[in-house]
Amino acid sequence: MKIIIVGCGKVGTSIANELNAEGHQIRLIDINRAAVTRLSESIDAMGIEGNGATYETLSEAEVSSADLVIAATARDEVNLYACLMAKNSGAKNTIARVRNPEYTNDLFRVKDAMGLSMSINPELTAAMEISRLLRYSGALEIDSFSKGAAELIKVIVPKNSIVVGKEISKIDILKGKVRVCTVERGSEVFIPNGDFVIEEGDRVSVVAKPEVAAKFFKKANFTIGRSRNVIILGGGRISFYLAQKLLKTGADVKIIERNPQRCEELADALHDAVIINGDCMDQDLLLSEGIESADGVAALMDYDEENILISLYIRGVSNAKVITKINNDSFDNIIDKLDIETVINPKNITGEYIARYIRAMQNSMGSNVESLYRLNEGRVEALEFRAKSSTRVAGIPLSQMNLKDDLQVICISRKGKVILPTGSDCILPDDRVVVITKHKGLSDLDDIMDRR
Repeated sequence: MKIIIVGCGKVGTSIANELNAEGHQIRLIDINRAAVTRLSESIDAMGIEGNGATYETLSEAEVSSADLVIAATARDEVNLYACLMAKNSGAKNTIARVRNPEYTNDLFRVKDAMGLSMSINPELTAAMEISRLLRYSGALEIDSFSKGAAELIKVIVPKNSIVVGKEISKIDILKGKVRVCTVERGSEVFIPNGDFVIEEGDRVSVVAKPEVAAKFFKKANFTIGRSRNVIILGGGRISFYLAQKLLKTGADVKIIERNPQRCEELADALHDAVIINGDCMDQDLLLSEGIESADGVAALMDYDEENILISLYIRGVSNAKVITKINNDSFDNIIDKLDIETVINPKNITGEYIARYIRAMQNSMGSNVESLYRLNEGRVEALEFRAKSSTRVAGIPLSQMNLKDDLQVICISRKGKVILPTGSDCILPDDRVVVITKHKGLSDLDDIMDRR
């Protein structure tokens, strides 16, 4: 697809890297020459210095033939106007980054009039991701398929779990209800078969219905309960959205923020939350506010260094689920060596969400991928396909298919019913089929077959 990205800041860079890796033709626009030059050279894309909200600059990027224009500058108004101009200049689809909560709430009123295909709020998207992780406080990652009917949840296998030392095929509580999809052991990643033996400390990803997953974890002696007492460090936009979502679930929420004016704003907007004016790095304050007994803590301050340091401290004094916001990708190598439980990168999440939307667009243009998630640091992909009437795998029992190595069909959604397939199950037209694999570049359900 031909995609124009307006804005080469952190979010625009993340989106560009994500889409460039998938082989799209990218053109970049930014008013800052250094920013557009840096990014265009790093991904070998055409870069244009100029105002992406003007017809002149968009025309230079050949907007009339663009499949998609993504406006991701720091200003909501510029993004919305750039999308409006792009749509009226011939672009087929437009996506705007919109951060202001007031705009986000009202956008549905003008979305169609503006010809806007999608809007995305990075802070709201990050808050949604964090709230899902706090729902299963022991989970490392959570992804959903089939419109939330099935969830893929990564957990660490504890020493006392009944699954330790057992072959997957012999774990009775798994049969027909929960599927083990991947196992990380040290630096290795496995897509296991029934003979694979689970060990203590393995990082296991399982797929199941949300209500079934909770029962499985309880029976298997995994500590993975819901966080009901949450402390949020920092009072920014992500914190505001997260508090809103947690309060709706009945959780007790406490926000610590050092700016007095921001504390007043949060207190006016979040009547059921406790707002504390103080320094989030003050260990005595954290102890006095009950950090030791909290179920969940989200470190969402402005500076990555503060989030990292305070997360390490909390891990030493509390059993809470700790989620750490980090914006700088250059910290990745350091984070891997530290005792940081769960890391959230808002700009990367935004890039992934937009990439998923584009895959859905491509589905109507020939590709058959509805959703794609990169797991295990990109070494494994989980893809959701919709089976077409013309698919060659339809009607064949899975046990009779010559599937590629390092590939599993892990879930079939049929008319709202979730099936964790066995060898006797078949794929039927219009099924949603989730496949997990180490192979990259699968674009059609028929690609799961080994043609050698």
